[in-house]
Order: sequence, then structure tokens, then C-alpha cells
Amino acid sequence: MPYKDICFATVEVVRKAAAYIRDRHLNRRNLNIKAKGRQNFVTKVDTEAEQILVKGLSKVLPEAGFITEEGTNKKKGETYHWIIDPVDGTTNFIHGVFPFAISVGLLKQDEVVAGVIYEFGLDEYFYTWKGGGAWLNCDPIRVSAVPRVKDALIATGFPYTDFSYMEQFMESLDHFMRHSNGLRRLGSAATDIAYVACGRYDAFYEYGLNPWDIAAGILMVEEAGGRVSDFRGNADALHRGQIICSNGLIFDEFLDTVRKIMVHR
Repeated sequence: MPYKDICFATVEVVRKAAAYIRDRHLNRRNLNIKAKGRQNFVTKVDTEAEQILVKGLSKVLPEAGFITEEGTNKKKGETYHWIIDPVDGTTNFIHGVFPFAISVGLLKQDEVVAGVIYEFGLDEYFYTWKGGGAWLNCDPIRVSAVPRVKDALIATGFPYTDFSYMEQFMESLDHFMRHSNGLRRLGSAATDIAYVACGRYDAFYEYGLNPWDIAAGILMVEEAGGRVSDFRGNADALHRGQIICSNGLIFDEFLDTVRKIMVHR
């Protein structure tokens, strides 16, 4: 099946999971909140939405395995794996605060070839497939054209389990507060990256992430004309736990600053 067809079929599966999550967002009884770790939560909605996604995606590409945040399916595929975050921004969801999102990426070997991010607050479907560009609700999207970091709006995420970079991270906040157009923190990495892809943000960086947080977004930014790496400049950021992404014009400057501050010296 062509990646474009896989992508549109994935959107339809995401719609089903989104309908369930939206209903539970409006009817907030019995969320059954559990702590997976400090400031790291899971609800009944996460696990049931993940099961809806797994069931639907198993029909789209039966041979594919799964890498899922909540571990509801651990099937191994030979070539393809779905990477699923049923609710990216669970803490926001628990408190009834937007944004929170569904993020689904399709991995072929070590390369993301399709991705869908659905953000609930603005009812926005971001989707992409390899060689097909990046899209938002049927319209093509591109990264911004801001040429300098000092004019950029930068997004980040606060660490909640891994505090080993805290000194460097606080230094980075101080730097970008003084040398950019502003900093934002929404609480959903998938949404942040989608906003880079459509030009609302000019750059994003965060550490302590998992593949399901960023898989769909990596391809989306690249197909929208942007660039992605880890803090050291390695392009294969999916499994490295850290990511920067931006438009192509400021990428080298942004990477140089993040690398100087955030990489352990």
C-alpha cells in the first residue's frame, strides 16, 4: 500500500480514537488516574484509546508491529512498526487543559515514513507521508521563514523525570529569554513539533523524550521543509531522548547554541 494511502487510513483510525477521548474529556468521571513515576501519569483513557488505535492500525498494515507508550501491544514486525502515543500531554488531559494530542508514526526499519498528530483543542489533524509533504486539515504546511534566532519564537518542554540536565536547561532558558522573540511551553511535545512544521513556532528543543512523543513530528517537520537532530547534531534523533527542530534558516545557529549549553561539558 502506498504511504499516502496508509497515511489517510491512519487518519481514519485516529478519528475513532479521538472520538472516544473527546467523549471522556467532556465526561470526566472515572478517569482512573495512576502514577507511572514522578509527574508521569496514565489514565484509563490512555490505555483504552491505545487499544482502539492498535485494533484499527492492525487492519491498515497487518504485518506491522507496535511500539506503544502504554504497552498494550508488544507485537514485533519484521519491517514496519507503529509508534503510538494515545494521549500526548496526559497531565494536561487530567486537568482538562489543552493542548493534548494523539501521535501515531509508522516506522520502516529505522525511518519514519508516515505520521499523524491530532490536537484536540483546535480540532486539527496534522499528517504527513514520506515524499508527500506535510498537511493540516487538507491544506499544505511549511515551516517559517524567520532568518535569525533573535527573531524566533521558541518552544520547549520542562523535564519531569530526568533532571540530570537541569543546570544546563535553566541556562538555556535564560539565554533564549534574552536572545529570542520569546519562549513557550505547552505540555505536549507532539503539538509543539507540529507547530514548528506549520510555522507557528520557529524552533523547538526538549530532552527526556521517548520515540512515541516525536516519531510523527520528525517526518512532519522534514516534509514541511525544516530540519531535525539531537543536541549534538545527529540526524537520527528518534531514539536519542532529545530533539531540536526548526526551519532551515535558523537551524545551524539554533543547534550551535543548544549544543554549547545543553551537551554535558
